[in-house]
Amino acid sequence: MTISDRRRSSASRQTQGFLALSCVGSIGLAAPLLAQAAPPATPEKGTELEGVTVTDTAITEGSYKTESASNPKYTAPLINTPRTVTVIPAQVIHDTASATLQEALRTVPGITMGAGEGGNPLGDRPFIRGFDSQASTYLDGVRDIGAQTREVFAVEQIEVVKGADSVVGGRGSAGGSLNLVSKMPTATRSASASLTGGNANYKRITVDVNQPLNDFVGVRIAGMWHDQDVAGRDAIWQKRWGVEPSVKLGLNGPTSATLSFYHLETNELPDSGIPYLFTAANVPNGITETSPARNFTTIGGRQVSVPQGAFYGLKDRDFRKTNVNNATLRFEHDFGNNIKIRNTSRYGRSTQGYVWTQPDDQQGNVYGTNAASPATAGGYVWRRTNTRWSEAEGLINQSDVYGTFETAGIKHSFTASAEISYEKAQNGTYVADAGTGAVIASGSTSTPRCTPAMIARYNCTTIDTPNPSDPWVSYATDTTTGLASIQRSLPQTWTITDTSTKAASFFDTVTFTDWLLLNIGGRYDHYKTSVSPGIAVTAAPSTARTTFGREDDLWTYQAGLIVKPTPDTSVYVSTSSSATPPGSFLAQGQDGNAIATTTQAATDALKVEKTKSYEVGAKANLFDGNLSLTGALFKTDTSNARTTVENGLVAYIGKRKIKGVEIGFNGNITPEWNIFGGYTYMDSKIADGGITTTTNTTTGAVAFAPSVNTGKQFPNTPKHSFTTFTNYKITPKFTLGGGAIYMAKVYGGYSDTRVLSNTGVLSITKPLARMVQAYWRFDANASYQLTDRIGLQLNVNNLTDKRYYDKAYAAHYANQAAGRTVLGTVNLRY
Repeated sequence: MTISDRRRSSASRQTQGFLALSCVGSIGLAAPLLAQAAPPATPEKGTELEGVTVTDTAITEGSYKTESASNPKYTAPLINTPRTVTVIPAQVIHDTASATLQEALRTVPGITMGAGEGGNPLGDRPFIRGFDSQASTYLDGVRDIGAQTREVFAVEQIEVVKGADSVVGGRGSAGGSLNLVSKMPTATRSASASLTGGNANYKRITVDVNQPLNDFVGVRIAGMWHDQDVAGRDAIWQKRWGVEPSVKLGLNGPTSATLSFYHLETNELPDSGIPYLFTAANVPNGITETSPARNFTTIGGRQVSVPQGAFYGLKDRDFRKTNVNNATLRFEHDFGNNIKIRNTSRYGRSTQGYVWTQPDDQQGNVYGTNAASPATAGGYVWRRTNTRWSEAEGLINQSDVYGTFETAGIKHSFTASAEISYEKAQNGTYVADAGTGAVIASGSTSTPRCTPAMIARYNCTTIDTPNPSDPWVSYATDTTTGLASIQRSLPQTWTITDTSTKAASFFDTVTFTDWLLLNIGGRYDHYKTSVSPGIAVTAAPSTARTTFGREDDLWTYQAGLIVKPTPDTSVYVSTSSSATPPGSFLAQGQDGNAIATTTQAATDALKVEKTKSYEVGAKANLFDGNLSLTGALFKTDTSNARTTVENGLVAYIGKRKIKGVEIGFNGNITPEWNIFGGYTYMDSKIADGGITTTTNTTTGAVAFAPSVNTGKQFPNTPKHSFTTFTNYKITPKFTLGGGAIYMAKVYGGYSDTRVLSNTGVLSITKPLARMVQAYWRFDANASYQLTDRIGLQLNVNNLTDKRYYDKAYAAHYANQAAGRTVLGTVNLRY
């Protein structure tokens, strides 16, 4: 299938998706059930067992405050939970006009988004307290696998847990985890629809209909259609549609069964970002940091100004498509004596495919490497192709028994869980010829990259005047004129990864007195994983795959002591752990401890990376419980991190440390005034990054020196971050609000050029850190309720049209954020 065929096929599916959502809307209108996406309908408050909510999360309409997390493994309300947990409620998602998980997470300090490329796929890559949490995202308490960009049209709230958290969800979660809570049927009839339009051709429709058919059966359907360009960025566009129908039998209990199906399909021209100005090979003396190219003079003396909209991708080549499907069945039963049981089964499958331009790939064409040669004097960008095709699927079953009991005057709020899961991922690439595995011809065989021939083939473009409509042609090679269609690589070349988990856990909040509580939890995982590398296209048909695998037994824990000076305050001290075994990312992210694919001996030598977190904090509910204030001091240590040592050997001596302060606030100061946000300070350090080996190519002598990473700040970990979002109801119908975000400097990665002289002198020259500068961003919003059923909303995101970068990759490029985006929404409710 050619690229144009794929685009036509995608356009057809987009049309089908729009028609499907039109049908959803027609059903809702015929009911007649039209409503708003905000303020959201209020689900029924769950049954409380001695302070812990064990069914639907309690959500107050119009409030920025949430009392408890939805996962029963959190066995106490948030004020009595001895760790930092931030819940982003539906009202905040609505008021900030967030459409994706990434947009919603911008409201929480201490979280940055990482960029992707080929080996680390495009998609959601949140860093929590300095650690990649791409593989630590959960949906309704169950792991959500596969690299993807998540939507929020079917999300009730988002729960962010900070600190080592393997005890709750299993492997990984070294810095924390995310849990998305789905919209499910409730006994309260409601319906809503939102129609949004804005600059950059922004168009979005969402529908949410919740209809109890009788006292026993309830149905709910949420749907979304989205189409937009990106403000301030040339050529880029995004299209997607999704739907989530669900039905609940036993709407009012005590026994119920809920069946839901989630489908999301996306199609976009992905952003290729802005290349860093310098590389370690061409950085001028005295410069130790490089940021994305903007206003500079090339090595050849040309003045360059990179426009805000500069896009280095190609409309005739680049694409990204994802397809996500999740089917979930949940049984629940209330035994009537403060004990409940639930069982959740989910089958999930997601696919992602893209051909995407990565600008320049550290080739030095931006600044230049040789002023005397036009091809190397700077001012160019090489359009390297990054390609990936992946499929991830998983089957998981999780049982939870939870409730309360009392012994000898001591109260217990507990949860016991058992889990079994199987996950599989297949990863391949796109090639110019599937039969030979030839790479897409993009100038990679040309040295230097940006010769006149490569410029003529549009494999290179100017840094300041790129044209995404360049008539690029897919040739078979860089030097021939034969054409080649871009195809998915053959199945035999794919890498196949399998993972299975058997786990059991127990959690308990022990109330000794009204002022003294103990929170404990422990988990055991038997984790088994294997990797089978692909076979070359030229291999004989009888060639068998080789599989490398290992098994690990993981023990993790949490413990916290809570003292309550008053019923609405708490002071706590806690500790928790995480375990990140080899292969934790299931080949769906940047796994720092990937399974070795050379020898089984190397695989057996791998170690589990271990992280411990310590936290001291205080929480208070003010103004009759409407406003929550939290504060914490935290420290996280990681050991057994995989590093490279002498002669390129792998060792497990890496250490990372982070400590900091976190302050949070959310809720209502007055009935008219709500606020949400916080501040995070993170002091991070790579305590031991291993050893770098340098070889003299003339004499063959070698020298060893500490890695350039040792002593450096964590990548994707700003020292300071601050967010605040607030709304004030000026009149009963008119609300005015806004938000501010501050992000300190963020590093993407580090490198240097080491030279060993013939006399044995080692010099570490031109160390270079890649980073993006600190920034402030401001948003504004207003809403007016015309009638009880019709409301108008205006959002202006990035009010000052700030030019900033919200993702810093380890090398190559940084992602430039969207410019000023103005959105107008009509909210309908019933």
